[in-house]
Amino acid sequence: MENMIVAKNYQLIKKLGSGAFGEIWKAMNLKTKQEYAIKFEEINSKHQQLYAECRIYLWFHSDSTVLAQAIPQVVYYGIEGSKNIMIMDLLGPSLEDLFTQVGKKFSTKTVLMLADQMIKRIEYIHSRRIIHRDIKPDNFTIGRRI
Repeated sequence: MENMIVAKNYQLIKKLGSGAFGEIWKAMNLKTKQEYAIKFEEINSKHQQLYAECRIYLWFHSDSTVLAQAIPQVVYYGIEGSKNIMIMDLLGPSLEDLFTQVGKKFSTKTVLMLADQMIKRIEYIHSRRIIHRDIKPDNFTIGRRI
């Protein structure tokens, strides 16, 4: 799928991950040259989740308090071929990626700082009456990708 154009303006650059949900790719908007993340989910998947995820992100962003929470903004949701797609902000590396990069060892200070941020994000999500249900290092990101 690399170099494929989706939603008329987004060229797939690199596969970032995959799982039960489908695949996530890094893509570039051909007009603005800005990079985004695109999630793909098979239309005939037994347990479709992408549309619900999209609606939750949009609901979070209907409130200005979301800005400090590292929740991606959705820029497009639609169907491309046999897949549902969601185009959203490209966030930074996951905690799992960072942990691997540093030889699987964080300092005590880093662990405490990360724990503080993670707790604040979970508290925010819970304050909006959402229960995450998939809390793991792969699902927490730090900063924005460059």
